Amino acid sequence: MATKTLHLLFILMLVTCNDLFSQYVCTPCNASCDTIHFTAPGICPHCNMQLVLGSSPNTNNEIKAGSGKFSFANSRNGKQVTVHYYLPKTLNKNSPVLFVMHGAGRNGGPYRDTWVEHADRYNVLVLAPEYSDDKYPGFWNYNLAGMISDVKVNKERTGIDSYKINSKKEEWVFDDFDEIFDAVKDSLKLKVKTYDMFGHSAGGQILHRLAMFKPGSKANRILASNSGWYTVPDSTALFPYGLKNSTATKKLLTKAFKAQLIVFLGEKDNENEKRGDLVRSAEVDVQGTGRLARGKYFYTKAKQYADALRVGLKWKLVIVPDVGHDHIAMGNAAAKYLYGSEND
Repeated sequence: MATKTLHLLFILMLVTCNDLFSQYVCTPCNASCDTIHFTAPGICPHCNMQLVLGSSPNTNNEIKAGSGKFSFANSRNGKQVTVHYYLPKTLNKNSPVLFVMHGAGRNGGPYRDTWVEHADRYNVLVLAPEYSDDKYPGFWNYNLAGMISDVKVNKERTGIDSYKINSKKEEWVFDDFDEIFDAVKDSLKLKVKTYDMFGHSAGGQILHRLAMFKPGSKANRILASNSGWYTVPDSTALFPYGLKNSTATKKLLTKAFKAQLIVFLGEKDNENEKRGDLVRSAEVDVQGTGRLARGKYFYTKAKQYADALRVGLKWKLVIVPDVGHDHIAMGNAAAKYLYGSEND
């Protein structure tokens, strides 16, 4: 049990009010874990060196009312992300928590900013992790959550020439969200047990894959908005476009179809939409030539697969009228969908 506990240690460079905690670092070993900090003594889960007391955490990482950010390193491989947050002044222990996932621009701060007004109105804590290009290069490390590796992209056409399927689930991004949520919940002494999620474009891609490949997480309602393309519930299509050769099983999908995934689409994010980069290749054009068509295709194939398994599909398809590839407008619709009322 002690060994398991040590391997779950991670840093959340996060301080509530003036309650500072001690910072522990790996005994220098010239490895990447030399830069990681931990909140308790023990053994480094990466190199097995003894952790020693370091300096106190930077008070700039204090979480307080308003906008801010903190650094987070996961417990599996120590990779770090910056988490941009907004904490309403009226937040209470029962307030909902929302993850906002950025698009291909890897810009968590601006995405967080578009939710400030909604956060104040509905009293929601917003967490917007930023997966930077330097630590998570390529769409396969963000959109695909690290489920493939050794990717070679054909520059003459939009598509993947070769790749390897990464079966090491501990290297996937999906577990980050529960870890961040648990740390923030403990630090702020929140009572909520689940969190909601909204992701646009590339953010929508990672979220629909979260629902499929990590069912049972603490995510409640998952709004995957305006994804460019999908991993479709289709056993004949090769992963990552479908499920062939993937780690998915019928048991996993039966559980996944019970998730509260909302395929959130803009009515005008169709084949005529010019905003955003849309992948075009033989593999993805099977899904459609615009994001609206591809989202509908994904949902239809999920319904067919669920019917074949004789299980109910709890996923929903929601089309937002008069909106194209616009994360602000889709965010406005998402806020109302998640937390609004008929009077909004």
